[in-house]
Amino acid sequence: MKRSRFARRTKQTPDTEALIHYATQLSLSGSRLEDAYWEHRLQGVIDRLLRGQDEAALNAALDHLYGSGGRAYDELADLVESCAESHHHPLAGSGAGQDVLLFAAPVLAWSRYAIPAGTINAELLATLRVQLQAHVFAAEVRFGLADFMFSPDQLPQSYCETAALREKLAKAALHGRDTRLDPAQMPETMNFLSDTRYLIGVVCAAAGAPLFRWQEEDGSRNEALKQWRNQGGEVLRSLLPACAFDALLPQSFHAAIREADRASRPYSLRSAVAFLQTTLNVPAANLRAVVAPYYDRQLEEYRVGFTLGEATEVIHGVVWPLLEHEDEAADLPGQIEAVLREAGVREVLVLDHRFPLEYCDDCGAPLYPNPEGEPVHAELPEPEEEAMPRHLH
Repeated sequence: MKRSRFARRTKQTPDTEALIHYATQLSLSGSRLEDAYWEHRLQGVIDRLLRGQDEAALNAALDHLYGSGGRAYDELADLVESCAESHHHPLAGSGAGQDVLLFAAPVLAWSRYAIPAGTINAELLATLRVQLQAHVFAAEVRFGLADFMFSPDQLPQSYCETAALREKLAKAALHGRDTRLDPAQMPETMNFLSDTRYLIGVVCAAAGAPLFRWQEEDGSRNEALKQWRNQGGEVLRSLLPACAFDALLPQSFHAAIREADRASRPYSLRSAVAFLQTTLNVPAANLRAVVAPYYDRQLEEYRVGFTLGEATEVIHGVVWPLLEHEDEAADLPGQIEAVLREAGVREVLVLDHRFPLEYCDDCGAPLYPNPEGEPVHAELPEPEEEAMPRHLH
């Protein structure tokens, strides 16, 4: 989701100054050879900081460059992500060594019940391996999976944590084995009506060799995704009982997370409409959606409140967060309205005044806009036989 960096005074260490200098020079480079020169020096500092768990130096440099107007921030952020998710491992007796990459396979899901997360049994893990090898990865790779279905709350929360997970999984993946994780060490998962789950692993190949099926001469991303959805989807169905779901393309860790963030926004809206139709036994045309912008220091997200017909009571809500590089200039209300109308909602009311980024004092749920322009709690009509999640990611 959108990662806002506010100006703050931080003490610059020599490592932070080196990161800023190398990233700035890389952003000013005029040739691929000069790019390689600065990237090599920048990567050396980043790798050392990741090994030393020095997240503070990385964030201080990113904070300093954020909003500077040049390309230095993006250059540094891209290389930090790359170093966190990938590495070159020299192998004893092998001159070339192995390139290793942390990857994720996101799955969008919604359910009236809790969406499962947690340990994957050995049989299902083995079947997932077969489908990934057949449809997603190149022929000559070795890879390993974590035996865990991750929720967003359980993903690595920093660059250093991401690099540590990559190294942990790589030790087994280099030998074509999976990694067992201790579920007791994982954070608890919050329950939402619509959410994302992730398979995570490491794929390894000889330096310069293809990692993914679409890098091979006869491969394509679209075909890989189609086959993963068709064949891998049958395995995922066993992991996600009582859920509707949509599998996304497995790819490098940070790219997969960003793609899941983008895809989850329209998916959450469509899921909300489907949920209300089935729960309340009403057609989508009987629903009204109220869309409004919510601000903290700046625009942070849009929230969508649903009502029944002309009623003013908000019965459900969805949050549409901004992603990086999105701001008030983006036509997000237009995108939201298009998704709602495609889902069958005929009346969409877009409010243009600023709402404060408020949450319920008692339960912490977001407050959603009603047709009168007031932020209110979303409440499903009574009677409610079972507790339902009242808001979406």
